[in-house]
Amino acid sequence: MLGPSAHIDTFARDGLPPQAQWPDFLLDGFDYPEHLNVGVELTDAIVERGFGDRTALIGNGRRRTYKELADWTNRLARALVEDLGVKPGNRVLIRSANNPAMVACWLAATKAGAVVVNTMPMLRAGELAKIVDKAEISHALCDTRLMDDLAACAKTSRFLKTVVGFDGTSNHDAELDRLALQKPVHFEAVRTGRDDVALLGFTSGTTGNPKATMHFHRDLLIIADGYAREVLQVTPDDVFVGSPPLAFTFGLGGLAVFPLRFGATATLLENASPPNMIGIIEDYGATVCFTAPTAYRVMLSAMDEGADLSSLRAAVSAGETLPAPVYEEWMAKTGKPMLDGIGATEMLHIFVSNRFEDAQPACTGRPVTGYEARIVNDEMMDLPDGEVGRLAVRGPTGCRYLNDDRQSEYVRDGWNITGDSFWRDEDGYFHFAARNDDMIVSSGYNIAGPEVEAALLAHEAVAECAVVGASDPERGQIVEAHVVLAPGHKASAQLIKALQDHVKDSIAPYKYPRSIRFHTALPKTATGKIQRFVLRELRPQTD
Repeated sequence: MLGPSAHIDTFARDGLPPQAQWPDFLLDGFDYPEHLNVGVELTDAIVERGFGDRTALIGNGRRRTYKELADWTNRLARALVEDLGVKPGNRVLIRSANNPAMVACWLAATKAGAVVVNTMPMLRAGELAKIVDKAEISHALCDTRLMDDLAACAKTSRFLKTVVGFDGTSNHDAELDRLALQKPVHFEAVRTGRDDVALLGFTSGTTGNPKATMHFHRDLLIIADGYAREVLQVTPDDVFVGSPPLAFTFGLGGLAVFPLRFGATATLLENASPPNMIGIIEDYGATVCFTAPTAYRVMLSAMDEGADLSSLRAAVSAGETLPAPVYEEWMAKTGKPMLDGIGATEMLHIFVSNRFEDAQPACTGRPVTGYEARIVNDEMMDLPDGEVGRLAVRGPTGCRYLNDDRQSEYVRDGWNITGDSFWRDEDGYFHFAARNDDMIVSSGYNIAGPEVEAALLAHEAVAECAVVGASDPERGQIVEAHVVLAPGHKASAQLIKALQDHVKDSIAPYKYPRSIRFHTALPKTATGKIQRFVLRELRPQTD
């Protein structure tokens, strides 16, 4: 039974799936008051605990204390309510790279009772439009350096009526900043319910048709009070660094919710390349790092060149499979284990993880306290240890899709079916085998093949195409396009580059096909369906 709501705009609660389609929620040990605002809990409540003078955020050359962050977000929240007309329950989109201003806008909108949708700066107008339409977003806050695509989206949108720029640098020189600077530092945050939707996390799905996962105020605290407290053992002395975008729930948890919940420090990088992360680790003595194995490989090489990563006590790896050689080399060079884990946007964050005391290579670990996991077959029957099957999980967080028939695919018999194939050993540890679906996972990014195919088919040289994931030692997988050319076009290196550039211009650049292979025809079934499994089994292309 849902608790009280402060939402005047009831779109989000109205869009929850029928409760019969919800997973089982195991909430023992996660007790919160009926009224809860996570924006307050991560700022003003931390100040009240005596942490006001401690550093909350580091980014763009500046430190901000918890008192400064509380005041900043209160001023922004006043501007949203008093000047921009944000009402509790309105959806507010935020478009920015990882920087303190984005965190402040997220917290401010949350204090104002909004339902926040954080988005990546790489998304193009067409991709933003799908999100705006799905969530019926009325307001958007955008780093002024990233306005063009959002402005193009707003021009034709039925829903998006208010787009306001903020300064993603440290200058506070944009419309939203100027409005906020006129406001007092006190704001009476909306008394949202613990069961009010606070965040919509978008995930692409294999069709490229976005799904919006719905997370309550209590969910955002549960991932900190569960995984971060138990597995990471966060203290106020920790300094976090990492590469995942705040638009991903993995990044929002690891680089905002976790540090702020415990009075620790978050460092934020707009360009979180491995060299830049190494610089942060060395300059600020970062202790907890969130990134993908691809980046840890670079860090290992940098250590051979003299990089000092000795301050790191926790190296969390997620987003793609952690190869055993990377784990073993990290252990050999640092004496500390890497913490492999698996999470999902639907589950909000990591739910199976290694622990400091029992981490091992080629193993994802055991369920986080509060979660249960099983290996099942297609009929939801348990499989014996050692046998590969579908991973089913339930716990204090779980899947709720916004107005989406796919809810019944993800949740079965009260369990979340994550789309991953795993096996469990006799000691109860879980080991990753493969993805169940056709999602391509490259350097931690989920990429839907059909979306890339649609972009390629819009090019005049492409008559037919199929996109699959190809194994890659650095990225786990890369996007590989198999193309049949239209009459009058010939395969060439120049055409490959032209097609790659076309995709980069059409959709988020990270989705472009790093490999393009030309064919006279694609393999098909008798009914004309492309046999992607045949393409996946082709020998890797040699240069």
